[in-house]
Amino acid sequence: MASAAEQLASNLNFSTFAKAEDLKKRLWFTLAALLVYRLGTHIPLPGLNPEAYAQAFRGQAGGILGLFNMFSGGAVQRMAIFALGIMPYISASIIVQLMTSVVPALENLKKEGEQGRKIINQYTRYGTVILGALQAYGIAAGLESGQGLVVDPGWFFRVSTVLTLLGGTMFLMWLGEQITSRGIGNGISLIIFAGIAAGLPTALAGTLELGRTGALSTFLILLVIMVAIGVIGVIVFVERAQRRLLIQYPKRQVGNRMFQGDTSHLPLKLNTSGVIPAIFASSLLLLPATLAGFANTTAMPSWATSIVAALGHGQPLYMVLYAALIAFFAFFYTAIVFNPKDTADNLKKHGGFIPGIRPGERTAEYIDYVLTRITVIGAIYLVFVCILPEILVSQTGIPLSLGGTSLLIVVSVTLDTVAQIQGHLIAQQYEGLIKKSKLRGGKRGR
Repeated sequence: MASAAEQLASNLNFSTFAKAEDLKKRLWFTLAALLVYRLGTHIPLPGLNPEAYAQAFRGQAGGILGLFNMFSGGAVQRMAIFALGIMPYISASIIVQLMTSVVPALENLKKEGEQGRKIINQYTRYGTVILGALQAYGIAAGLESGQGLVVDPGWFFRVSTVLTLLGGTMFLMWLGEQITSRGIGNGISLIIFAGIAAGLPTALAGTLELGRTGALSTFLILLVIMVAIGVIGVIVFVERAQRRLLIQYPKRQVGNRMFQGDTSHLPLKLNTSGVIPAIFASSLLLLPATLAGFANTTAMPSWATSIVAALGHGQPLYMVLYAALIAFFAFFYTAIVFNPKDTADNLKKHGGFIPGIRPGERTAEYIDYVLTRITVIGAIYLVFVCILPEILVSQTGIPLSLGGTSLLIVVSVTLDTVAQIQGHLIAQQYEGLIKKSKLRGGKRGR
């Protein structure tokens, strides 16, 4: 039998959306914020020679700069004020979350609830400033080392570049937080989504142009499109898949009447970590590769040059590390967002239990056992979805926006945002039903 929420979801229509004033305000705010972000990716960094930089970027577009450009929504290609994107914030989040697992003081903060979360978020912002400043200075120094890229090299250009790029990153971090609190969906994920989605039409047009000029065969283009469609189908199927644990509640006696115990389900998503492992893995691989890419390679030792070359996008070592990091973060982030012990304690507090499993510690062990098994499947799915298209992209020269990571982010963020919109509509319909029942009750009273 369908639950009340499922029945309400099936009854949603356009009139429900038209009456949801709060939802419409949130949607307009989200669209306006993303429009501001897209405008910022077209404001160029002052002091650059645009023609010389465009020529230099074309020579590196297929490598790590192309990948960084994809996540920044094309801002790196134009060296705009948002060229750093949101990646320093994501890198800082990874570091802080890892530290919460090994540093007792941070672990205690995590357990303090909302107040502790605010302090951890503040540490993340400090980390964003440090990482962003380092990356911005590396970009400034790398631009100065290029032939004719900077109109007037010197400390003034470096300081202004660091302040501009760091300010852009901090503004995007604030904008993402505003979208999360006042808009629809996760703000950081939506900013990355907007950047990738903006590049998809250009990527598709570039792929068709490669076919027109004969650089790619028609069969290969059709194969890539079929793989992309298949990957999208797999993403939609797995992201909606759940393992439901039956929860039984005991019988209740009210007066002389005995009421049958209720039953419900504890839904465990097959991919609890969502799109985070792919973003975290890409961010960690981008950080050292970007800094190395802006360093003077002639002054680097031979072993460092070899490592940098092996970490290039599409190289075997890059693929292996990428797959390993995705699998690691799939388990790590699942452990952060879902605590089996807390879930078991909440069930015990409300009288719920899993049939055949003793409440308390045994229930926590059982939930952890089931969660670990489905996370293995989720990690394999993430590695497959991200690596298979990346291999095709690296071997064929197709634009990076059609890679597995970008498709995963676009589809997953779309599904999450649609789910949140549905949640708001269901809440709106619940409020409407409650108002109607109160009006009917008032009429009967009269």
